[in-house]
Amino acid sequence: MGNYLVAMEAAWLVRDVGEIDDAIGVAVSEAGKRLNSEDMDYVEVEVGATGCPACGEPFDSAFIAADTALVGLALEMEVFNADGEEHASRIAKSEVGGALRDVPLSVVEIFETDADDE
Repeated sequence: MGNYLVAMEAAWLVRDVGEIDDAIGVAVSEAGKRLNSEDMDYVEVEVGATGCPACGEPFDSAFIAADTALVGLALEMEVFNADGEEHASRIAKSEVGGALRDVPLSVVEIFETDADDE
């Protein structure tokens, strides 16, 4: 049994928005509210990063068209006593996916953590 930090990515739609910063703020706030309403304040939520196709430098993962934004959110959750990476991945997706219904969610990375990190 091991402990794992599971990093996930979610695609969040924000309607009736004109500025990238506003879209990011709304997406992070709404995701946080939904997670906190399920007593999941242990899940870290922040805006994701996308690499520039030209230079490779990361920038905020958000795009606006027709006053509708698609914001990529980065979510992190620690999973304790999992049988392996696949098990930790399934636990994290089940927990977060239950709170963020109808939000596309995928696991990006899984890191094994030491038991002393608790």
